[in-house]
Amino acid sequence: MVFPLGSVVNVAAIVVGGLIGLVAGGRLPERVRSIVFTGLGLCVLVIGMQMALITKNPLIMVFSVVLGCITGELLRLEDRLTSVGDWLKARSGSSDARFTDGFVTASVLFCIGSMAILGSFDEGLRGDHTILFTKSILDGFASVAFAAALGVGVIFSCIPVFLYQAGLTELATVLQPWLTESMMTELTATGGVLILGIGLSLLEVRRIPLTNLLPALAFAPLLAWLVG
Repeated sequence: MVFPLGSVVNVAAIVVGGLIGLVAGGRLPERVRSIVFTGLGLCVLVIGMQMALITKNPLIMVFSVVLGCITGELLRLEDRLTSVGDWLKARSGSSDARFTDGFVTASVLFCIGSMAILGSFDEGLRGDHTILFTKSILDGFASVAFAAALGVGVIFSCIPVFLYQAGLTELATVLQPWLTESMMTELTATGGVLILGIGLSLLEVRRIPLTNLLPALAFAPLLAWLVG
């Protein structure tokens, strides 16, 4: 069993960044917090676009998203994660109306992406924490902005982040031999589509149940393997 040091550091970065965001956000006028929210949404759109455009086969991305949507909707993943957020809100005694939105949005953003997967694999197989340490820095700064805009629920996103990454670290020895470069490329590109959805939600263009799209991340490498 490998100790998930990278995930522990990632959790600490999210908590510290979230606390800073709560303190800073509480002292900022509403108009300032609103424009920060908008700026963050625009930045997330750029990140998602960069990731999505690396695809070598757009059809894989399209079918992954479609199949992921169907699977996630049938499993009602968004409702389940929202229920977890509501339960944590009740247990923590928080009265923040934004708690669940902050928890769900931050959880999805911090778990999506190749850094979470590759970093967990590197930690599990080679004991290399570099990628997860780098991700921790990025997540820490992001959690400052998210907590300022979405409240204390962002801090609690560290729970699914830890469970997800620590689980991948333990499964690394089983999964790594199956993941080729093309599979990781399509996985990253599909993750970019989901991150675009986060940006649209932050900009209030449309509320997208992104948790229901998460199974797309499983279909992307599978379809890339079948095509390859």
